[in-house]
Amino acid sequence: MTAAASARPAVAGLLVSDVDSTFLTQEVIELVAEHAEVRDRVEEITTAAMRGELDFSQSLRARVALLEGLEESVLAEVRAVLVPTPGVLELVSRAKADGWIVALVSGGFHEVIDELAAASGIDHVLANRFEIEGGRLTGRVSGPIIDGTAKRHALQEYARMYRVPAERIVAMGDGANDREMLQAAGTGIAFRAKPALREVADVSLEGPSLLDAWPHLQTAAAR
Repeated sequence: MTAAASARPAVAGLLVSDVDSTFLTQEVIELVAEHAEVRDRVEEITTAAMRGELDFSQSLRARVALLEGLEESVLAEVRAVLVPTPGVLELVSRAKADGWIVALVSGGFHEVIDELAAASGIDHVLANRFEIEGGRLTGRVSGPIIDGTAKRHALQEYARMYRVPAERIVAMGDGANDREMLQAAGTGIAFRAKPALREVADVSLEGPSLLDAWPHLQTAAAR
């Protein structure tokens, strides 16, 4: 352990959340696809992937390929219409005030969610990136794809970084690609989730507010 890590103060806990249909009410790639007039096709692939019927990485490549040629400027329009899930900003505010580290790990895209995450006080964001050339989307993902395994690795890395034991880690998600990180957390919360995630979660919340997760953070922090 480095001197910097050993000097890092203890934190109350680590909250790691999925973004699409968890931190946000929407699926970011579907919002982008609407501008390319392929939303229906993208929604079909997204739904199958979140049910666990398709490999996430393959499904993401297929969806992004449908966006080839779309102007980069539409991403600003998508950022302008993002809708946080009811209660989630209050949840983040309470968690931060109580000394929690809050991270977003997403199969979505940095170009869309980073601005909102920064404004919300999020400590870390891990997501995919669109490949963009000449001001247009190429239809490819830039860099490694953030799939379920990458989400779990990110959770584990943040836990090591802040020396948070598993029992004080809370993970939230809604789809099959969140299974690994929920299983790695002390408390896994499935929010309005697909059956593939509910079956491995410690807690299932049906919404509409993510503030319902707050008592579970308090319980985790007391461990």
